[in-house]
Amino acid sequence: MGAFLPSSPAFPGVFLFLFVTLCLIPELALASITRHYKFDIVLQNVTRLCHNKSIVTVNGQFPGPRIVAREGDRLLIKVVNHVHNNISIHWHGIRQLQTGWADGPAYVTQCPIQTTRSYVYNFTIVGQRGTLFWHAHISWLRSTVYGPLIILPKHGVPYPFPKPHKEVPIIFGEWWNVDTEAVISQAMQTGGGPNVSNAYTINGLPGPLYNYTFKLKVKPGKTYLLRLINAALNDELFFSIANHSLTVVEADAVYVKPFETNTLVIAPGQTTNVLLNTKAKFPNATFLMSARPYVTGLGTFDNSTVAGILEYDHEFPHKTLSIRKLPLFKPFLPPLNDTSSATNFSNKLRSLATSAQFPANVPQKVDRRFFFTVGLGTIPCQHNQTCQGPNGTMFAASVNNISFALPSTALLQAHFFGQSKGVYSPDFPSSPIFPFNYTGTPPNNTMVSNGTKLVVLPFNTSVELVMQDTSILGAESHPLHLHGFNFFVVGQGFGNFDPNNDPSKFNLVDPVERNTVAIPSGGWVAIRFLADNPDGKLPNQKLLPPPADLPKC
Repeated sequence: MGAFLPSSPAFPGVFLFLFVTLCLIPELALASITRHYKFDIVLQNVTRLCHNKSIVTVNGQFPGPRIVAREGDRLLIKVVNHVHNNISIHWHGIRQLQTGWADGPAYVTQCPIQTTRSYVYNFTIVGQRGTLFWHAHISWLRSTVYGPLIILPKHGVPYPFPKPHKEVPIIFGEWWNVDTEAVISQAMQTGGGPNVSNAYTINGLPGPLYNYTFKLKVKPGKTYLLRLINAALNDELFFSIANHSLTVVEADAVYVKPFETNTLVIAPGQTTNVLLNTKAKFPNATFLMSARPYVTGLGTFDNSTVAGILEYDHEFPHKTLSIRKLPLFKPFLPPLNDTSSATNFSNKLRSLATSAQFPANVPQKVDRRFFFTVGLGTIPCQHNQTCQGPNGTMFAASVNNISFALPSTALLQAHFFGQSKGVYSPDFPSSPIFPFNYTGTPPNNTMVSNGTKLVVLPFNTSVELVMQDTSILGAESHPLHLHGFNFFVVGQGFGNFDPNNDPSKFNLVDPVERNTVAIPSGGWVAIRFLADNPDGKLPNQKLLPPPADLPKC
């Protein structure tokens, strides 16, 4: 599976600097508040799959603690590092308007928090409500350092769907029996694909096959809002609940036109809110909630299924009934490589776009167009080393044939203080330097270059970006996340993007708005967004000054 960008900068080799002003809520009764959280980064012994190991956690919890706020609230989250690993935390999907210093990707917006040091992430939630999540943003620490971030509507503002009886976060993750830092370190040294996880998890638990199972207890005749989060490192997942349908109402903390489905697909970094309407009467049965990977690439993957149990409360509490004796129903999940099911689900997602309250502000004109090829290539093996990539080379993910080289100082700091020389160059190509048949017969030369090259956009630039999968070392789906922005998915398809015919099919009325998208395997996706998040020091483009405790490299 393609590289998931919470462990990379905004795009590999792409960094966007932009701006907007904060709004204030004048009504005292509805005033937003400041919420304080403390994250202690500590080691914790955890047992799964009969393996006990010490993992990096927040406050000793796996998954980490839930953050709850309302639209308009200010969050002050103090992170104290008590482990030897450097750490940074990304608030995945938060716009960070004027507060890019709080976004969290190490060496992009900040230097990491070193051992014994601390940093206060300070940001305000503007114009957002729904389900997001937070996770570590350095190396592979996000495999254990992650948790839900729930944004409730402002007081007195209802959901645009029936009020649920209860809201339940369900976060998908992975479990390795070995140290994940050793796994990625070995892959970086040898140039081969990293070893896959031993199991997927639901709220940190791998399911009934492993004696650690998440159970969702429900009442008959009620509506539940399930806040689904995919915190797995690289794998898209199919999800279904046996004998129950789900109504999708939100994607990446943006309301969508509701639609019913039996199965959904969710890429790494994506969130999906669904309504579960329970059966009117006690069903005398229990039901599995299962997830397993949607697989498109040629590499190895975790071929396992994680399950939780949907369990109804007894209709008559005075009657004794053994849950274990009830029949257990299993859901139907699509085949691992069922691209048709994944595509059909994605095509149903549409912005709510029903009123001025929830508009779909799709840029109708475009100032800058970009065409990025995304895929795997190779780089030479280092001297006196045996590498495990194709023909003794090393695998390297790339965009427009450039593999991102991590700098030794934070890019935003270098830009803000005018010290970018020797750190990055603002000449990332807007299209491939050498065009080829992207999804056809791959070229003989699979080598890519390394570089820290960025795109710098003028404030309020409207952007159209087409991302094209390539088959250089095998076509596969690539989840990509844009930090600091939402975007509209205006089109997608299979094969090579056709600039003459495909744009006429774009949806510019009610496309889904989100922060993470999966490029279809052997296909392309087109997004549009407005570059309205600040980078500069001009009066109308003012990025707030860096905080005094901003970590140093």
